[in-house]
Amino acid sequence: AEEIGTLHKGSGRHIQNKKKEMTFHKLKWMKFQRDFENFKTACIPWEMKIKEIESHFGSSVASYFIFLRWMYGINMILFGLTFGLVMIPEALMGKPYGSLPRKTVPRAEEATAMNFATLWDFSGFAQYSVLFYGYYNNQRTIGWLKFRMPLSYFLVGVGTIGYSFMIVIRTMARNANEDGGGDDTSFNFSWKMFTSWDYLIGNPETADNKFASITTSFKEAIVEEQESRKEENIHLTRFLRVLANFLALCTLAGSGYLIFFVVRRSQKFALEGLENYGWWERNEVNMVMSLLGMFCPTLFDVISSLENYHPRIALRWQLGRIFALFLGNLYTFIIALMDEINLKLEEEKIVKYNMTIWEASLYNGTIPENSTAPPIQVDPADVPRGPCWETMVGQEFVRLTVSDTMTTYITILIGDFLRAVFVRFFNYCWCWDLEYGFPSYSEFDISGNVLGLIFNQGMIWMGSFYAPCLPAINVFRLHTSMYLQCWAVMCCNVPQERVFKASRSNNFYMAMLLFILFLSTLPAVYTIVSIPPSFDCGPFSGKTRMFEVISETLEHDFPSWFGKVFGYASNPGLILPFILLMVYV
Repeated sequence: AEEIGTLHKGSGRHIQNKKKEMTFHKLKWMKFQRDFENFKTACIPWEMKIKEIESHFGSSVASYFIFLRWMYGINMILFGLTFGLVMIPEALMGKPYGSLPRKTVPRAEEATAMNFATLWDFSGFAQYSVLFYGYYNNQRTIGWLKFRMPLSYFLVGVGTIGYSFMIVIRTMARNANEDGGGDDTSFNFSWKMFTSWDYLIGNPETADNKFASITTSFKEAIVEEQESRKEENIHLTRFLRVLANFLALCTLAGSGYLIFFVVRRSQKFALEGLENYGWWERNEVNMVMSLLGMFCPTLFDVISSLENYHPRIALRWQLGRIFALFLGNLYTFIIALMDEINLKLEEEKIVKYNMTIWEASLYNGTIPENSTAPPIQVDPADVPRGPCWETMVGQEFVRLTVSDTMTTYITILIGDFLRAVFVRFFNYCWCWDLEYGFPSYSEFDISGNVLGLIFNQGMIWMGSFYAPCLPAINVFRLHTSMYLQCWAVMCCNVPQERVFKASRSNNFYMAMLLFILFLSTLPAVYTIVSIPPSFDCGPFSGKTRMFEVISETLEHDFPSWFGKVFGYASNPGLILPFILLMVYV
């Protein structure tokens, strides 16, 4: 009996040890899963920075940085396409610099081609490089790989637009599915009070961020509750809202007129020769557009204070007004470019005639009579060349992007940093409280920054066909903007007085981005389909229309039956019903 009892005790201890061992392994596995989830979160770019901002400034400010990170990912894909399939093949396999007139700085410009002012204006050596359309040769194949450069250039330009449409619509569909349903307002304060804290937090800094996040969520809930119970004088409110919209329309009309006036001046300067004017005259259009984009949103913000909307609705009105401002400015700029393109096309006819005379005089002056020797070789820098309107368009978009970037950074340094330094150090010796009075610390301008991102992306979509370097410039801009604006928000800004919860879906931002994507593709498609390319620059020189590279490829590289099938499939009678069916679905 003692032996049996001892055996039972041993078995019991063995089972307990097994259970302890299983519990220990289970805890280790759970710890590994938790650490792996933390590792995945840490691998998401800027995730911890955005979480910290959200804990102090609320979900509305954090939604901007989430949107910026998403835009950064899109531009990385666009940069990979243009850099890997256009710029690198031309640089490695195309003809080198100096081999053709389109790849050579003209003799009259060589003295200033490397000056900083010239390069900053994206002229000189920058203009005659892979950064712009005009540098690329129209050979069907280049290098030992027989790489089809014109076809690749065209397909990448069209593919970036198609990919952008696909990813924006897909993101909108995913956001709509994740929006979900149900009522999350019942016993809102009770849920926040008793379920907000995470008792597994062990890091003091994380605990501080969690405390700030809970405090911010209570402020958001209080604002929501106040707005639902607010009583207002309906007649006074309507009058103030009508007045605010009238003032906003006057601002938009004044901005449009100013852009129109400046564009007219720029055309006058171009006709008289820009070399006769200074830096401001050469960059007046870009600088005025950047300054309007900097000051008008602030004016709209002051106007919106009359309307007394809920903060979320006020943000949408603000976004709509800034959207109208930027859209009017952008299309005024495009119309001006169209006028300049027409001038370049008229100039091209004269240049063609002069080049014919120059070639004939060169041939007659260098070849003796009855001689069969070939004409002497002329240095490409001395060959006259026609106006390359595609490069001109690309340069304008690059300058506008760079000037807008510089204006944004200067605004952050002066409007946020220096203002915060002044308030912080002069508050002790000033006549009034600078922190709670004028000028106080600045708040983060959500609407202006969101619209700045959207319209900057519209310029990238519109101009990247003529300046393949634009996606790379935008990647650099977004990368530096993330760090600079995160630093500015945490160091120089204060939370908004009326903190509100952002809507659970970012589809409002996406809808505006989709709209500006559609509007950005219209001018690019018009130039591709309707305007003949320049005759002596770019991968489509020698063709009447840029899209002819597709038919040329079908004719030379595919069987004849495939070309017929493609011609039938591209018939408008089939395409239009297909588009209508897709819209209906």
